[in-house]
Amino acid sequence: MRPFPSSRPLAHTPVKPVVHTPKLVLALTAAGAASCATYNERTVDALRAFENGRFEEAWESYGEDDVTRSEFLAGAEAGMACFAAGEWVLAIDYFSRAASAVRDFEEKALVSPERAASGLLSWAVNESFKDYHGEGFERVMLHATLGLAYLATGAVEDAMVEVRLADDLLTGEEDLYDTDYRAGGLGHFVSAIGFELLGRPDDAFIDYLRMEEKGLGGQLAGRALVRLAHELNRTDELPRLEERYGRYVAPPEDAARIIVVAGVGLGPFKEETRLDIPTGDGVLAWSVPSLTAHHQIISKLVLDVSGNPIETVVIENVASVAKENLDDRLAWLATKSAVRAVIKREMTQQLEEEHGGIGFLAGNLFALVTERADLRAWTTLPDTWQACRAFVSPGTHEVVLRANGGGTRRLGTFVLEPGETVFVYARTLQTRLYVHTIGGRRTDLAASEREAVGAE
Repeated sequence: MRPFPSSRPLAHTPVKPVVHTPKLVLALTAAGAASCATYNERTVDALRAFENGRFEEAWESYGEDDVTRSEFLAGAEAGMACFAAGEWVLAIDYFSRAASAVRDFEEKALVSPERAASGLLSWAVNESFKDYHGEGFERVMLHATLGLAYLATGAVEDAMVEVRLADDLLTGEEDLYDTDYRAGGLGHFVSAIGFELLGRPDDAFIDYLRMEEKGLGGQLAGRALVRLAHELNRTDELPRLEERYGRYVAPPEDAARIIVVAGVGLGPFKEETRLDIPTGDGVLAWSVPSLTAHHQIISKLVLDVSGNPIETVVIENVASVAKENLDDRLAWLATKSAVRAVIKREMTQQLEEEHGGIGFLAGNLFALVTERADLRAWTTLPDTWQACRAFVSPGTHEVVLRANGGGTRRLGTFVLEPGETVFVYARTLQTRLYVHTIGGRRTDLAASEREAVGAE
């Protein structure tokens, strides 16, 4: 955990409570208690619907005013439900709403990360009373996932705009905390795909190289580097790459490619770590959020094209980045909670002086009820983003996707044209596997069924 990069220590911020009567404090306490249902409690039904594949119910529930109480989270959570359902245009709409809700904050962060971070020092009754702009890594994920949704619609240029913004935001977040997250792999992969589709292999090479530098993408990024180094005649880099990832093997002539991008599992959620210390002058209530991981049943996916299996690799470990990002903010949150605890105890002392025992009781109740950790988080994010790619000869191929530890989906028999790119977007939740194919021509459906095959 690193200290807040500010020239003014937290302890120098003067805050004086103004309290008129214990009746007012009790009223505020009651109002605080009524509004203090945690994010996890308010969204439990929506998340349950999402986990069980009732995606339309989930995105409608997340869109209700009193569920997330955050424009950013309403758009992000509902957008992810639409994305899992294969509703790309609707997903783009919801993700764009989330992006619009934090646009001013992001622009400030891009100009000066420290200036944007100063908002973390606002002295609210508790953290949940502030508007939620998303954790830094969540905003990065928002734009990368929005780019992935644009890619599904064929809007390659729009996808590139979003992943560039994701990369800029990640750089600002790393500068702010003076660290290097093993993050950004999803954005780099989408960017590399986009550059290859646009006929810019030199730029794609750079994105794969950045994945390698961050230790993301494994053989997927490595084999892409070998392929592109050979195609671009980068003879100075090819020996190192071949030594690490294997010798260059030419794809079939006029090869089509099948690219799988999958959100695997469910990311971590926040819980409260709390400490209440009774003293003779009043209670000191202290709380911060902590992350709890979901048990992951499925470890990876396997793409099988005409009997040739290829395993997915992790291109973004969302859970790991989430923990690193929260750890970097934890010192600030702990300090703020401690300062608020002292302020509320001073208020309790003032109430006791003015109103005796009832004032002391009112102050302690206020401190206990209102000091809550902020548990808001983008809970529909996956635990990891994974991907794989197959180069195949043009022609007819049977395509199957399997989840290790979960279900199997026979996607169908496809006719693939020379140079065609087919995307397979997948999401795993518990043992279930949801899959959508984009591109290719299925030959194993009746004509009347083909109209409904955009998402399976």
